Amino acid sequence: MAAAEVEYESVLCVKPDVNVYRIPPRASNRGYRASDWKLDHPDWTGRLRITSKGKTAYIKLEDKVSGELFAQAPIDQYPGIAVETVTDSSRYFVIRIQDGTGRSAFIGIGFTDRGDAFDFNVSLQDHFKWVKQESEISKESQEADTRPKLDLGFKEGQTIKLSIGNMTKKGGPPKPRVAGSGGLSLLPPPPGGKITAPPVPPPSSTAISNHVTPPPVLKSSNVSSADILLDLDSPASVSKAPAPSAVPATTDLWGDFSTAASTVSSQAPQQSNWVQF
Repeated sequence: MAAAEVEYESVLCVKPDVNVYRIPPRASNRGYRASDWKLDHPDWTGRLRITSKGKTAYIKLEDKVSGELFAQAPIDQYPGIAVETVTDSSRYFVIRIQDGTGRSAFIGIGFTDRGDAFDFNVSLQDHFKWVKQESEISKESQEADTRPKLDLGFKEGQTIKLSIGNMTKKGGPPKPRVAGSGGLSLLPPPPGGKITAPPVPPPSSTAISNHVTPPPVLKSSNVSSADILLDLDSPASVSKAPAPSAVPATTDLWGDFSTAASTVSSQAPQQSNWVQF
């Protein structure tokens, strides 16, 4: 606990040149004027350093070479009585210095550069702005601790019911999926074996004979009426035709097939009952 309560000193701003003046007492409530001081003859010249420890800021006037402390002004709030601006310039201020015994005095300080005076002013403003924010945060946390806490836990025996869409009951059949717009829903395959294609029937002799145009039958003395009747009794056989020399030349596209059929019939005239493929 003691180590957690230790406050460290941090440096907010350092200016190497500052002038210190003795100022006359304030004549009225209108404020201090830098024109009343002996600006050409400062009483002390040194270095200014602004530090902070906790919520309190300190303006320290130190020697440039040795760093020995010349005076110190503790500041509890800004703007306030510890640091005041003069009414006729932005480079001069009045600060209240204090020693270890509690005695205090007001002195004037001034900067040669206007930018140094601006940095001095902004450093104090930023520190006390941070102090204000820290105070508000701590106040809010204390108020939150004093408020009754909201108990969101379940009481004994209390249950809740959740309703989630597209969920099937335990043990029930799953719901069919609905096809979206533009999509196709495919049915699953049957639970049997593989689906086989229907067998293709083999080509028959009748179909083959139908695609072949038989040659025309010519009346000749070489073919008997009995052979013609036998050919009619067997529908799959091809009609006999005379020798290729007796067939007249025609322009039929099926002439080659007719010639082949005539040749076969002339070679085996006795075996007319055989089926020709």
